[in-house]
This record gives sequence, structure tokens and C-alpha cells, in this order.
Amino acid sequence: MSVPVISAPQYQAIETLLDRFGRFGVDLGLDRIVHLLNRLGNPHQRVPIVHVAGTNGKGSVCAYLSSVLTQAGYRVGRYTSPHLVHWCERICINEQPIAPETLLERLQQVVAAIDPALPSPTQFEVFTAAAWLHFAAQSVDVAVMEVGLGGRLDATNVVDSPLVSVITSLSREHWQRLGPTLAAIAREKAGVLKPGRPAIIGPLPPEAEGVVQQRIAALRCPALWVSPAEPQGGGVAAYGQGDERLIYPLPFLGEHQLVNSAIAIATLQQLQAQGWGIPASAIITGMAQAQWPGRLQWVQWLDGQQQPHPLLIDGAHNPAAAQVLRRYVDSWLAAQGQPSVVWLMGMLETKDHRDIFEALLRPGDSLHLVPVPGHQSATPEDLAAIAQAVCPNLAPCTTHPCLEQGLAATAATLAPLKVLCGSLYLIGHFLATAAIASDGTSPKAAWR
Repeated sequence: MSVPVISAPQYQAIETLLDRFGRFGVDLGLDRIVHLLNRLGNPHQRVPIVHVAGTNGKGSVCAYLSSVLTQAGYRVGRYTSPHLVHWCERICINEQPIAPETLLERLQQVVAAIDPALPSPTQFEVFTAAAWLHFAAQSVDVAVMEVGLGGRLDATNVVDSPLVSVITSLSREHWQRLGPTLAAIAREKAGVLKPGRPAIIGPLPPEAEGVVQQRIAALRCPALWVSPAEPQGGGVAAYGQGDERLIYPLPFLGEHQLVNSAIAIATLQQLQAQGWGIPASAIITGMAQAQWPGRLQWVQWLDGQQQPHPLLIDGAHNPAAAQVLRRYVDSWLAAQGQPSVVWLMGMLETKDHRDIFEALLRPGDSLHLVPVPGHQSATPEDLAAIAQAVCPNLAPCTTHPCLEQGLAATAATLAPLKVLCGSLYLIGHFLATAAIASDGTSPKAAWR
């Protein structure tokens, strides 16, 4: 995915327009987006979609699907959130982000359609409406739409007959808005399922699985519950049985991609059953070329003297994602014969800090804490107190006023494994501001 060059005035114009709606916060519901889309001519009704919900894995699955469908010759829209560096990343066609001037035009069209007599749409609703408008105007063959938050009341959930609905995973996140239990969260995620429409479901905890099964039965959805693919070694996996068994490359690191890739393959097979022309060659090439930066990604960070430092970056912004990251770290440490890791972390104040630390930290690890710039960040000092309570036998636990100082302190250590994580917004700030070598290669894990 190439990144468009955005001038400061262009970005500032987009930011200024969207900031007008940021004060409305998160307010789940469909009334505002439905009314807004109606005033725009209901562009969503002209866009066939694959709808992807779940706690973790949504982005990877969307990346796989978009890449494969592009390789199959279709005109493919992809809508994801949040962005890492700039807003244009969220709306792509055939893997290319929307041009900034086009995004600004779409947003202005949406704002012009807002009914001043009604409650204002939220920032996410305005942006989602712009995505629907762009995909319809560009006559995409299919749009891969990632749910923003939850599912039932998310602004993407306005299509009555998706090609396929996907639920990748379920764990306890955003419980303040979705409900305090896995069952409550599952009811919200299962809101993307539609009567009689195919559903692809990843492995779920038993409490959530029961809720989703009930919803599938009530709606009579043809459903496939996906099992993980089998590792073949060397970053290759196999999914399916008998003559339908497909061996394909995995461009993303981590065991969890055995599940995410299997979900994507199963979704593509469902599209094939509906008559979509997706040859095996497109699946293999598309899987290999999929891109989803900022998740278990090795980079070479350049310090002030332009000296490279291998750094593993990952969002790990909720407990389930932190567990995935820790499993990868453990596999790397075991393969290299190393005992511990240096963590460089920042988190938003709304996250489950204790649970994330419990998933990541081990005695002997070092921890450097920084704020997340431009967002409601937990203070490094508060995070340090929680981390030391969770893991009293940490090696140094140090706070820094900014990411730049945290990077410098981390680079000064001799540990072979350094990890930047805790927030996708922090990863985005790093990618936007840090000097990174063009060759992002670094040591690989025992299992890709």
C-alpha cells in the first residue's frame, strides 16, 4: 500500500473539518447515520460488502480479503479504523489510500448534507458516510468494511444483505459501551449478522459462542465455524480438507495469523460459492502481498547518529492482543536463547492497563513508559505504579516525558529484543515522526 504525499495545508483542512465533530465523542446508534446516508442518496445501497466484526483480527482479515480480491481483478474498497499516520489510510481502493484532496471533497459533501435540525452525527459517522459515498462514486465491485466499535449499532451496520458477515474473535474490550460480560459483548458483535446471509465465525470463548450460535439460529444464517489453519513451516499455512486444501503464504507474523488467515480463506470460499471468480492463484498471490503495518512488524529505528536499532512494533492495545504479542515474544526469546525483553509502552487512559501488563510483563523484563501524544493518555507515572504492582520483579521501570526520549533510553540498553507497544496511536506517532531505515528487516521468530 503506497502512502499519498499530503501537504500540511491539506491535512490541516481535513483535521479542522473532522475536529468539528470530535466533540460529540462515541455515541453508538444507527438513526443519525441512516438519516445522513438518505440525504446523500443512500450510497451504501449501491455497494456490495463483506462486513468484518470482532475484537481482534479484523484488520488482518480485511487486509487479506482486499489484497486477494484485488488480485482476482475486482475493484475493491476497503474501510478500516483507526489509521496509523493519517486519515487517508482508512479508505482504500485496490490497496491505494484515497487522495487527500478527494477525501476532503467527500467530507465536504457529507457535511453539506447534514440536517441542522437534527442531532449532529459523530466524527466516525461523518467519516463512514464519506467512505460509503466514495465507494459508490467509484463503482467498486465489493467493499470490505471493518466495524468500528461493537457491531449492532456501528455506523457500518446499515446494509441489510451483506455478501458475507464475519466475526473474527471476541474478548473483553470496550466493555464500558458494549457490556460488562463476554455474553453482552457477543450480542453486540452478532448484530452484524443478517437474516439468511452467510456467516463466517472464528474461534470464540464458550460464553460468547453460545450467544452467537443462538443469533445464527434465530436468523437462519448459513454459518461456518472456522478452525485454525495448519502451519507448514517457513511462513506457510494450509487450510481446508481433501481437494479443497489450500497451501498459501503468510506475510504477517504470529501464531494468531493461522486463525485470521483461515477466516479470510473461508470467506473467500463463500464468495466463490456465490459465483465470484477468485482463482487459487489470486488467493496465493494476494495473501503473499497483503499489508497491515504496525502489527508485529520489525523495523530498523535510526538514532540521532543514524545508527540502526532493531525494534518490534505492535499495537497490543487490549489484553487479548497483548497475549498474542507475548506468545510471539516468548517464541523469539526461546529461539534466540534470551531471557528477557525491553518494553517501551504508552497506553490510553481508557484501556485495561492491569490486564495488559499481566499479559506482557515477566520478572527480569525492563519497562520504559511514555505518554501517547495527542490523545487521552494514561500518565507514565500512573502506569509505572500499576506495572510495579503487577510485576514487582521488573528490572528498571522508567518514565519518560516523550516517545523520543523513551526510544533513546531503550536504544542505550544491550538487550537484543526491544518492543514498542500499548497503543496503535503511539505506533502511528512513531511511524509518522521517527527515522526508519528503508530495509525493515530484523531477526525472525521461531514461528512466523
